[in-house]
Amino acid sequence: MNSKRPCIQCGELFFGRIDKKFCSDHCRTQYNNELNKDATKVVNRINHTLRKNRRILESLNTKETEKTKVHRLQLQDEGFNFDYFTNVYQNKSGQKYVFCYDFGYRSLEDDYFLIVKKLERLG
Repeated sequence: MNSKRPCIQCGELFFGRIDKKFCSDHCRTQYNNELNKDATKVVNRINHTLRKNRRILESLNTKETEKTKVHRLQLQDEGFNFDYFTNVYQNKSGQKYVFCYDFGYRSLEDDYFLIVKKLERLG
């Protein structure tokens, strides 16, 4: 037999299955949003930094399909954050590329970096 119980978000009494905790989808969504808001802020901040890094690499890569050489100071002046990236790739020669989505860079001598765009292979 179903009895009325309070919604854990708004406190309104409701009928439903014994394991039901919320009176509506709205209350369930609101409860979960409040529960995850701190984690969401962190994720949003990190995603913002990653997107900014990608935009910087894209803007400095003057040749869309080729490689561009830039100095560390130029990246830093644009606001590039070297602590945030999406993946690292090491080629057969052992050269390590750090990527922010589809744009990446690798360290060269004298504080220079080589910016590259990952070309997607279709098929």
